[in-house]
Amino acid sequence: MANCTRKLAVALFVLVAAAMSFSPKAVAVPSFARQTGLACVACHVSFPELTPFGRFFKLTGYTLSNQWTIPLAGMAQISQTNTRSINQNEYDFVRNQDVVLQQASLFYGGRIAGPVGAFAQWTYDGIAHHSGIDNTDIRAAGHFTQNDIDFIYGLTVNNNPTASDVWNTTPVFGFPYASSSVSLTPAASTLIDGNLAQQVAGAAAYAFWQRSIYAEFGFYRTADEMFSVFRTGQDISTPGGVHRLKGENPYWRVAYSREWGAQSIELGTFGLIADVYPDNTIPTSPTDRFSDYGVDAQYQYLTLSHAFTTQLSLIHEKQSWNASFPSGGIGAGPTPANPTDRLNTFKAKASYYYQRKYGATLAYFSTTGNTDTGLYGSVPVTGSANGSPNSRAIILELDYLPIPQVKLSVQYTWFLEFNGARFNYDGSGRNASDNNTLYMLAWLVF
Repeated sequence: MANCTRKLAVALFVLVAAAMSFSPKAVAVPSFARQTGLACVACHVSFPELTPFGRFFKLTGYTLSNQWTIPLAGMAQISQTNTRSINQNEYDFVRNQDVVLQQASLFYGGRIAGPVGAFAQWTYDGIAHHSGIDNTDIRAAGHFTQNDIDFIYGLTVNNNPTASDVWNTTPVFGFPYASSSVSLTPAASTLIDGNLAQQVAGAAAYAFWQRSIYAEFGFYRTADEMFSVFRTGQDISTPGGVHRLKGENPYWRVAYSREWGAQSIELGTFGLIADVYPDNTIPTSPTDRFSDYGVDAQYQYLTLSHAFTTQLSLIHEKQSWNASFPSGGIGAGPTPANPTDRLNTFKAKASYYYQRKYGATLAYFSTTGNTDTGLYGSVPVTGSANGSPNSRAIILELDYLPIPQVKLSVQYTWFLEFNGARFNYDGSGRNASDNNTLYMLAWLVF
């Protein structure tokens, strides 16, 4: 353990030294900032969390500046994960306690032509040793102002539901903004919460009236044929490897926002109704339906010296096993024991930053749902002995930004419940607290 800590310390020192030599003064966030000449704090509380101006910049299509620059940027994450207990031989805790290059990304960020701009990411996964397209959002936007009228409108094409959203309450850019690729995670999560990432292509129209009323409506479909670029690098040939949707599936986002002085609030709802083939390699079978309905809220108080933000979100998912239940399961996926199930996820987070340099975050999340022994089986370490998906945890994170382009984080996740129980959740003697995780991260953007 001591040796691992020394390795991480050396890695962090090298990373910070390299960043400081690259950027001797506090310039703005890469690619977007180089185009605008603005400081990092104009768009971000602490990357990637957006300020009101950052939200405006995204909604207007990443095309605010007329300066021509090469719209490229990069990112690297070096991390170490320490899981409390790894004494279960049935599960391979790969790379636990190793200092790893968690991921490295290349971004295209900025104007493409005229009112069209993009945020596009290509990522190398240092744990899986695999690379592919990541979150990508292409926009065409307009901004109309006259007298007291302020109206932003546009179109977005992206490859992950909620990637287009500008508040940090929805899944893609919600907290935690970075997490371990090595640690255990609960068995259950809603479809909209990352389970369609880089597997779909969506198109939506949006409007923002008077910086107050926001509405977005669109459809997602499987990223195949002419849309296959949006899932480049994904394995689509392995049964159960990815999700395949039938036809076009509706997505919506509605929010009320208000800004006054240093403060802003947001109240909203979002959702997705998707028909999913049980086996992604058999797109001719009946489908299961996932209906996700979310509500969210955000409050920000931002000054140069003090930044306080809090976010809440609740997602309710109805799972209708129209294909998998009557057939006894299709393909390699789990076979539900119930014809329908429900899953609820709740997330709450509050953070404070002093001078945008020293930060602390306290967060809580819970997952609750129907007991279903077909979906959540009794498997050592990763399973649920009682078939329940219920999990609860508290997350504490401390951040230090020596310069705006480098974030050093220590994050601790404390599980109160895991896959249905606090003690012996898997039926093989493993407790929820055995999955408590200390995660240390050096995050560099350039």
